[in-house]
Amino acid sequence: MMSPAEILSATIHHGQEKIKRPFLEKAVLGFIGGAMISFGYLLYIRSVASVVEQLGTLASLIGASVFPIGLIVILLGGGELITSNMTAVATSFFAKRVSLVDLLKNWLVITLFNVVGAIFVAYVFGHLLGLTSTGAFKEELLRLAQGKIAASWSQELLSGMGCNWFVGIAMWMCYGARDAAGKILAIWFPIMAFVAIGFQHSVANAFVIPAAIFENGATWLDFGHNFLFVYLGNVLGGTVFVAGFYTLGYRRQMKELKNK
Repeated sequence: MMSPAEILSATIHHGQEKIKRPFLEKAVLGFIGGAMISFGYLLYIRSVASVVEQLGTLASLIGASVFPIGLIVILLGGGELITSNMTAVATSFFAKRVSLVDLLKNWLVITLFNVVGAIFVAYVFGHLLGLTSTGAFKEELLRLAQGKIAASWSQELLSGMGCNWFVGIAMWMCYGARDAAGKILAIWFPIMAFVAIGFQHSVANAFVIPAAIFENGATWLDFGHNFLFVYLGNVLGGTVFVAGFYTLGYRRQMKELKNK
């Protein structure tokens, strides 16, 4: 495992590489990122709905345990996820390696195609294939979506902030792990934690709320309101609590390592 100062250097490099990608690469990898996070949530719903009657609230821990597959695929297999980019690209920005304009362009494109990928999975696999449109699976979907919609804007903001603190940490530690097994463990536990706690992830919500819309359990206005405030919370969690704090905490040590 790298030291935190080494991870900071690696994260700056990864953030720069994300900026260098041409539009088509960002679009394709952004779509993959949105789809993979959505498949993780689909797996959550299918797992929880099957055991919720027997296990009650404990079933959510099972769902949280399988949800991380999405980010594992993205970080190990390839993909772009806006919540990860909020940390990686912001770290490069704080290091003065990328411009604010480049950061905002990256966030805009990745966000757009993450949402497209998420809605694609919600409609094609959730609605058309029927994986979230019948029985206990539909009930679990609507329960999750309506719980997110019912939150106040301040709850959505704070929940999004807590979520991306964990997602940023997962990405940070993944960059610091030196083998695949270490990377999987680094991703698994923080992601499982934010899901089990109940924090909200903007891209995951771009799957679950539209999936509920397709089953007449929510509206696009509900989705827009929720996405806005959760997204802003995700920005704060990733840029301030991970990129900002770790840059402040380890910038001196990173410079010392480079000067050796």
